Amino acid sequence: MKETVIDFHVHLAKYESYAVNCDGLLAGAYPTREEYNEFRKYYSNPHNFLQLMDEKGIDYSVILAEITPLTTGVSTNEMVETFCQASPRLIPFCTLNPYQHPNMGNLLEDLILHHGFKGLKLYPPYNYFYPNDSFLYPLYAVAERLGIPVQFHTGSSIFANSRIKYGNPIYFDDVAVDFPDMKIIMAHGGRGPWYNKALNMVRLHQNVYIDVAGLPPKKLLELFPDMERFAHKFIFGTDWPTPVFNIINMKASPMDAQKNIEMIRKLNISQEAMTNILGENARQLLGLV
Repeated sequence: MKETVIDFHVHLAKYESYAVNCDGLLAGAYPTREEYNEFRKYYSNPHNFLQLMDEKGIDYSVILAEITPLTTGVSTNEMVETFCQASPRLIPFCTLNPYQHPNMGNLLEDLILHHGFKGLKLYPPYNYFYPNDSFLYPLYAVAERLGIPVQFHTGSSIFANSRIKYGNPIYFDDVAVDFPDMKIIMAHGGRGPWYNKALNMVRLHQNVYIDVAGLPPKKLLELFPDMERFAHKFIFGTDWPTPVFNIINMKASPMDAQKNIEMIRKLNISQEAMTNILGENARQLLGLV
């Protein structure tokens, strides 16, 4: 049977608006601003993006909305909904900003039931809230009832104005206990200070997963020594089109999803573990047949 590859962490190529710092960092991966703008324009067409997926060997992509004006920018739910209407291979995840969206539970239910969204992405370090804040619990109750996965940014970020204290995986201990049937995906696996804490959450809670987007694939076994043991809890993602950054000199190069896939295939793990990480776990979380 053909191995399914699912990129669980993809952003739109062009946002409605960008924070200044974010726009400059993204543009830095291209020789000129003109080339960067052309890239954004070209891949804003979902059919061009689907062709890129074919070239890189990706079967499905989870497309994430983002409403974080203080740190990165705004890619609305409406934009993601429209983009993903081009193909069932494009799987839309909505977002909600606690400071802009009252009645988040009602909004989520409408987005899932009437607009085709398949999951929710939240950005605690970008929008300044703790994942276990009690005001989020009505939202989580709806997500659990609807059976959708909820993805959270965890760990560090290179973008100005982010506050990584909100990205500590320890807060998911409360959430996982209080909502045992809600599927929690920790994007970036507590990147930076908290790889061990993220792995402990996976170890302790059956409903918690790690999305490896934004992490160097060849170093995954160094960051998570028990990765093979918990391969049923790891999910492949790229964070496309966010470039690959050298954190020492902040030089950027364009993201190549195919290289990331190839590096994961070269890890010293079993074929079963590799298949789970690259797509099978995500396929089950998304209910794909």
